[in-house]
Amino acid sequence: MTKTPSKTPMAGGFLLALSLIVGVFAGIARGEASFGFLIGLGVGIALLILVWLADRMRTGR
Repeated sequence: MTKTPSKTPMAGGFLLALSLIVGVFAGIARGEASFGFLIGLGVGIALLILVWLADRMRTGR
């Protein structure tokens, strides 16, 4: 029997939340919490795009 690939999509929301939290704390350490938030947001969105692309290639859509 052949195994069919999973149709369950991958989720990247955790990566966005984690990057925002890390960005804010890194920004606080440097005295620029807002700048850290923006950097974390940019990194999180980039990671979300990577997860989305990996999911598209995995499911063949």
